[in-house]
Amino acid sequence: VHKEVVDILHTFSDSLSGFTLCSSVENGRPLDPADWAVIDVVNYFRTAGFEEQANAFQEQEIDGKSLLLMTRNDVLTGLSLKLGPALKIYEYHVKPLQTQHLKNNN
Repeated sequence: VHKEVVDILHTFSDSLSGFTLCSSVENGRPLDPADWAVIDVVNYFRTAGFEEQANAFQEQEIDGKSLLLMTRNDVLTGLSLKLGPALKIYEYHVKPLQTQHLKNNN
């Protein structure tokens, strides 16, 4: 296990500045979305190609725990996003993250 942690830290050492180090990190973010800070959520959506929409998550201070609690309606109406991107964000990102989190924690 120690070697895996060292390998992860070496792989992401350049992108980890400003992030809390933990043993399970991907792209500078903790693997479990429940552990994401607001900036992790913002960076996740920027990386996914939603640069403009990512700002809405920052403005609304959506961290990982909040993201996992969001309903379809929250994403479609609560963030003031255009409908097309909002649907994609919910169906292809929020919902799968919620599903994966539930699987990993049951």
